[in-house]
Amino acid sequence: MSPAIAAHTSATSAIGSAAAVGEMAAAVPGVALQAPGALALAVLVVAAAAYRNWRRPRVPFAGMQLLADAAELPPLPTTWRARLSALPAWCELLAALALVVALARPVERVPAPTPPPGRDLLLCLDISSSMAASDLDPQRSRHAVGQALAERFVRARASDRIGLVAFARYADLVCPPTRDHEALVTALRGVRMVSKDGAEDATAIGAAVGKAAASLAGVDGAAKVVIVVTDGEENVSNKLQPNEVAPLHAAQACAAAGIRVHAVVVGRGNQKPDGRFVALDTTAVQQLASTTGGRSWLCEDEAALAEVYALIDALEADATPPPGVVARERFAVALLVAAVAAALARLLRALGLRRLP
Repeated sequence: MSPAIAAHTSATSAIGSAAAVGEMAAAVPGVALQAPGALALAVLVVAAAAYRNWRRPRVPFAGMQLLADAAELPPLPTTWRARLSALPAWCELLAALALVVALARPVERVPAPTPPPGRDLLLCLDISSSMAASDLDPQRSRHAVGQALAERFVRARASDRIGLVAFARYADLVCPPTRDHEALVTALRGVRMVSKDGAEDATAIGAAVGKAAASLAGVDGAAKVVIVVTDGEENVSNKLQPNEVAPLHAAQACAAAGIRVHAVVVGRGNQKPDGRFVALDTTAVQQLASTTGGRSWLCEDEAALAEVYALIDALEADATPPPGVVARERFAVALLVAAVAAALARLLRALGLRRLP
């Protein structure tokens, strides 16, 4: 390494170290000065006060004690006014120094309030009639397996505010985000699938995500996450019906609001009357997740779905935020001291405490 490069590297390291020390000092609670250079004015203030109040008089004259000595009189008693004659000058000096301290902008650094832990999550669970298939577990339906694993997921995240959206043809907010997880679990257990081939038997993924985004839009200060669990393809918005939300449009709205969406497709596909499964087109849900910074999975059995829930739990782990510090201005105290000292000096002079000449 050449000497020039070495010198540049050393200088850069020194600058970086100084910046790091400055950042560490700014993060330490206590009292500090934002403009410490202003304290240099204190020297000028003290010098001006010394010149004004302790300079020699221009016209010297004999004191009264000299007359008392000449007349062989006892020493004259010192009056309280004579003893306190310098007090106004000291008050003025204190006022000037307090103004210098105010110019230095003292601040008190106090620990910032810790934001509440956890995230705001909304589970969007598909309740269309196709969730009755038993390919995840031969003994239970997709719906039953999904409910049990969702309940386990909720109970594992005690710090989160979690809500529930159930959707088929329409999306319903079953439970808004809450930390009362027992109430949420009760609501989750009460969710039922829609009737097969009924008016509500469809899959509106875009509407469900849109409903979840609207529920999280007014939440501040926490990470916002939507988890969509479905076994079908979007088959509502692609029929060109008015006021319907496509999954991609819902994803764009979530991305703009800072909401991350994880999409989980369960099952081996659409089950036909003869028992065969036809693979799903998961392009829409993959775009839904990727557009918002989330991830998507395909789970063909209960173990895979349980693993995905565990992975989401790890991905959305709540990191402990570093301790913050809030700086509160304290120059008003110095200004108050200056005002009181200046007023006191003026009052004392008005009462006759003056030095002559």
